[in-house]
Parts: sequence; structure tokens; C-alpha cells
Amino acid sequence: MSHDYDVLVIGSGPGGYVAAIRAAQLGKRAAVVERGDVGGVCLNIGCIPSKAIIHQAEIYRNRTKLELMGVRVDGSGFRYENVFNTSRRAAETLSKGVAYLLRKNKVELIKGSARIVSGNEVSVEGVDGAGGGDGLRKITAGAIIVAVGSRPKIIPGLEFDGKYILSSDDALMMKELPRRALIIGAGAIGMEFAHILNSFGAEVHIVEMAERILPLEDGEITAVVKRSFMKRGIKIYTSSKVSSHCINTNNNCVDAVIEGADGGRTELSADSVFVMTGRTPNTENIGLEAAGISTLPNGCIDVGDYYQTSVKSIYAIGDIVSSSPMLAHAASKAGEIAAEHIAGHTPNPPRINLLEIPAIVYCEPQTASFGLTEERASAKGVPFTKAAFPFRACGKAVAVDESDGMVKIMADPSTKRIIGAHIAGAGAAELIHELLLAGAEGINPSKIAELIHAHPTLSEAVMEAARALEGWAVHI
Repeated sequence: MSHDYDVLVIGSGPGGYVAAIRAAQLGKRAAVVERGDVGGVCLNIGCIPSKAIIHQAEIYRNRTKLELMGVRVDGSGFRYENVFNTSRRAAETLSKGVAYLLRKNKVELIKGSARIVSGNEVSVEGVDGAGGGDGLRKITAGAIIVAVGSRPKIIPGLEFDGKYILSSDDALMMKELPRRALIIGAGAIGMEFAHILNSFGAEVHIVEMAERILPLEDGEITAVVKRSFMKRGIKIYTSSKVSSHCINTNNNCVDAVIEGADGGRTELSADSVFVMTGRTPNTENIGLEAAGISTLPNGCIDVGDYYQTSVKSIYAIGDIVSSSPMLAHAASKAGEIAAEHIAGHTPNPPRINLLEIPAIVYCEPQTASFGLTEERASAKGVPFTKAAFPFRACGKAVAVDESDGMVKIMADPSTKRIIGAHIAGAGAAELIHELLLAGAEGINPSKIAELIHAHPTLSEAVMEAARALEGWAVHI
């Protein structure tokens, strides 16, 4: 049977557009259906604009270092709207760049809302006049890749209103900053926004139900971040929840009560409450049931090898997949694997190894990690040996006044293979990949320890951590 396309991708985020381009590179007729801006959440209201804002926040925060040189800094003309505008330019530039890449690879971009009709058919309600007389366009494809992403999770009773109760989307679209902010959730998103708001001078309170901030990260790493945040005046309440709140329209604020596990109560007022407790997959009303695909209670989809769903012609990637972390780079790689399988390749391995996916938190200090944490390894009974090297003993870190941090490596005691690595400190997002490559390829840490690293560089901390694992660190 002849189809309109070999591959039809629903969603143009980092999973969807990469899948479509990879399919086209492999000789398949590919198209992408997108109802919003090209690039999806990550590019438009996620990864890219947030990092543009973080970059400017760090410039603003570090302006005080100029005063150490005798430079007088007058911040009276600061306007956060200029920061917002810069972030939007970055997002728009890259959105246009993705649209160009689709055209370059002869991937058709179809603007509209897609709904799956069957394993090989999708109906698209056009948003730009596309479609037939009934406003719908019927499209058939040999394979369909669902890459519809996710949205901020709503806590009952704390529904977003865009003014007092804000989502991460709302936060990225603000043109004015609150003077006082209450952040619910100390995961990656919450910690990054705490970093942003504090850097621009806001009073920040973070509430986290878990026993520590960044609960998915290694405990020693999160302790470094917590100390740094507390030095900056950020208030952190762990093992706590917002037990009640009231929007006070008279004072244009939210009055909230924070309750700890020990029953202690803290009352405070904030101009805005940022709810950053996770994300919800966008799997409703896209026709999954009609195609015979069921979702889990959390809205995610189970997939098999090569990201095939229970319907073999339909694949799912990214935030909607139950076994995948909600990370853009994980979605991109899953998109490549799915496209290659559709094109007749058999990627090896057929799915991403979850222990080889790097996770980054772009606060200050940055954190970066992959593999097992010490806590998870202990809970699973996985034997390990560990070593760490502090940034305060790294010449470059001291020279550039970035001595707050550490590199930690965990390895299998018998094979010496790296099973986890964790970094807190300047440049962590870039430094992690040397260790990731070693772990993925089974390179013994002794090779890193022996490799000549340029001096002075932050990467010497990685070398010294590997040496510490071998028992011969020089600088501690």
C-alpha cells in the first residue's frame, strides 16, 4: 500500500525534529506535524530561553566582582524585560534554525493539531488554513512517531493563574521579577529558577517534600549546592510542604504556611508562588486509544525495543515514554533510534542505557551526573568503590574564584568500570562527558589518571579524582 509519507512525526521538539531529519537522511519521505512553534517546549519555553536567562543572571550576580577591581557599578537602570527579550531572541533564532534544517533535509512541516486515526493514519486540523472542506487533512504514513512532549504538572489547589501561581512556562514569560518568591519543588527546574531569582535580587524560599534538595542527585553533591544556596541567603525547607495558602488581593501577594515533617510551621508572604514539581505527558486527546495504545496511570506509554508501542507501526519517544527521563537529549537519541529502525537499521543497543544519560542542573554551582548515586547503589546492594577531589585543590578553580565544588567517581571494585560520576562546580556540564565516555566504553579510570590534562584547567579535577580512585591523588 502506498502512503503519503514513509514517516510522520507528531511534534517538532528535540525528539521529533531529530527523528524526522534522521529518517530523511536515511532516504525516507518524512513530515512533521506541529501545532505550535517549531522546536517544541525545550527550544521555545524550556531549555534554551532558561539558559539564556541563567547566563544573564550570572553576569548580573557577578557584577560585584568588578567592585573588587575598584569599578563602581550602578545597577539603577536594570530592566528585567531586557533579559526576557534576549531570551526570546535566542529561542526565535533557534526555532528558525530548526525550520531551516527541516527544509534542508526535505522534511515537510505541517502546521496543525494531529490525532491518530489508526496505525497508519493521522488527521490534522490545520492552524494555517490547511485541510479539506471539513478543516481536516487525512495523512497516511508507513510509520508514525509520537513525540508530543509534556507540560507543567498541576498540584490540586495550586492551579496556575499566571499571576500569583506560576508554572515554569509562566516563569519564562515573565517581564517583571517578583521581590519575594516561593518555589515549590527543589528538583532541577526549581533550583534553576531559585538561582535566577536570587541572582537578580529576589528573596527566595524553596520548599521540598523530600529529605534533601535535588533528590535524584548524589547526596554529597546536593550538600555542596545546599551550602552555596544558603550562603546566598536562599531559604530552604526540606521534608516540608505548603500546607495552606491564600491569595491576598489587598496586598497583592500570596500568604502561605510551610509545614515540616516535625510539625513545625513557617508563615510567609510571597509576590509569586512557582509550582515546579514535575511535568505531565501530553498524551490525552491525540487518538492513542483509537489506535489501540493504552497509557499508564501517569499518562506515559510503555514501549519495547526501538521505541515501538504495542502497535508496531507507531513509535513513541521523549517525555511520554515511561522508561525515559524527561530530558531533551534523551528524546533526541530515542528519535534517532526509532528512525533508524524504521529505515531498516537495527541500532545497537535498541534502547538508551538509562545509566549512560547525563543529567545537568544549571544552577550555581552547576551539577552534572550519570549512572548510580551512592544512595541508589547502596539500596540495590551494588558494590562500589568511590573517590572525590575538591575544587578547592584545583589550581584553575582557585584562580578563577570557583573553588566551591567536587568531582566524585564511583567504580565497580572488581572490574574497575565506572558505574557513576557526579560533579558539582563550575563547568560541571562540560566536564562530565570525559567520565561518561569512559564509563560507557569501559575505560579504566587509571587511563584518565594517567592522561596528561592541560594545566591549569578544571578538567584536572577529573584527573585527580580518577587518581584518588586509584589511590595516588597528588594534590590532596
